[in-house]
Amino acid sequence: MEEKTINTCRICLLEIVKTEHYYFINNDHELMLQSKLLDFLPEIDLNITPNPIACNRCMITIEEIYQFKQVGMQTETTIRSLRQQAVIKEEWINDNITVKHPELSYYYKSKTLSTNCNVEKPFKCNICDYSTTNKTDLKRHMCKHTGEKPFKCHVCDYCSITDGSLKLHLRKHIGQKPFKCKICDYCSDHEHNLKRHITKQISERPFKCNICNYCTTTKAYLKRHLKNHTGERPFKCNICDYCSVTRSILKRHMCKHTGEKPFKCNICDFCSITKSDLNQHMCKHTGEKPFKCNICDYCSVNKSILKRHMCKHTGEKPFKCSICDFCSITKSDLNQHMRKHTGEKPYKCNICDYSTTTMPLLKMHLQKHTGGKPFKCNNCDYCATTMWHLKTHLQKHTGEKPFQCNVCDYSSITKSLLKMHMLKHTGEKPYKCDMCDYCSATRSQLKIHMRKHTGEKPFKCNICDYCSTHMSNLKTHMRRHTVESF
Repeated sequence: MEEKTINTCRICLLEIVKTEHYYFINNDHELMLQSKLLDFLPEIDLNITPNPIACNRCMITIEEIYQFKQVGMQTETTIRSLRQQAVIKEEWINDNITVKHPELSYYYKSKTLSTNCNVEKPFKCNICDYSTTNKTDLKRHMCKHTGEKPFKCHVCDYCSITDGSLKLHLRKHIGQKPFKCKICDYCSDHEHNLKRHITKQISERPFKCNICNYCTTTKAYLKRHLKNHTGERPFKCNICDYCSVTRSILKRHMCKHTGEKPFKCNICDFCSITKSDLNQHMCKHTGEKPFKCNICDYCSVNKSILKRHMCKHTGEKPFKCSICDFCSITKSDLNQHMRKHTGEKPYKCNICDYSTTTMPLLKMHLQKHTGGKPFKCNNCDYCATTMWHLKTHLQKHTGEKPFQCNVCDYSSITKSLLKMHMLKHTGEKPYKCDMCDYCSATRSQLKIHMRKHTGEKPFKCNICDYCSTHMSNLKTHMRRHTVESF
């Protein structure tokens, strides 16, 4: 068996197995280990051994000390600049946040400097309106315009604008989680994750919107929410007209243009734009459904589906139409409903003139062009364009009719059929013609009626010139051709 080569870290003098990661102190120009080490330990002689190396732990320590010194120098420069203009008054503030739980008070206090005059910001960006009090911040800002990310990880492909961000990233590789919860065993590599965790533990949401009832655990979430009221969408796509509230949402959108799907499943060919979609997909392989209802046995692969389910227990429908009485459990259902009022049909077929209000309906329509019916019944020859249609069909074999009327003994396979049946009890006819007094219980009946006004006859005979407003009339007509042929 081949022996493992042993190297020794020049700083802590501990042995490093060759399979472990290490850094060359003199030759690692990107991390600048040599200059950073000599900066706080000038007496160390790096010429005693050829090609001195540093272990991963020492490299992280050097980075931490260097970062600490940089923060100290930056703070000193800022204070000197402020002292020249005004007397500094130091005070503790909490950003007008009411924090009830004593455990949270430590995390929401931030020491800030307040002055009685405007601070001069001599370092100005020549591309946008940004200005700052020090040169380092300006350099960092300029990287946003150039796209430059000079700080690179030596373990993976990650790169960042600041060494502070790189340092945070490196904690993922070494498993370092310095921010610990005082209530439970939770620990994190980021302080903001710890803040979010503590507020969830205590069920406190100290950041409140002054326009609506929204409240949240972090200031960043509140800022993002406020953009919904202002309509501000500062992050713009340079290919199309799309703009978004956050940079991360814009990144996700850009993947649609590039076709990039960076998150890949290691079991099958699935790949996705976001990590959360991949995590959700992995549950299909593992069978895991981590989000559980505390009222019934229902469990789900993601939190948003569970939230939607919980509304069934509470009866809550928070999303309300501003034109009619419609209300829904999800915002997407409300958006879809609003298209009935606006007449908008954004999903268009690229083969014919068909357009519709939802993507699933467009997909279903496209099956007509391709002739594809991928969902097949294993009991008979039936096949369908959608899984929903197949599930409905399977109930014919099982005899299951889960939707029951609370007035009579009627039960049905689908919820829509039950709704239609209920109109018989109420006598309601919600679909009204805007040209005459006609009203009907179903949309399809109104659609057929409207053909009387428009003169439309969409059902055409492929043998003669006959056309009709009803499919049933066309079928009756076709029998005449069949009789004539005998």
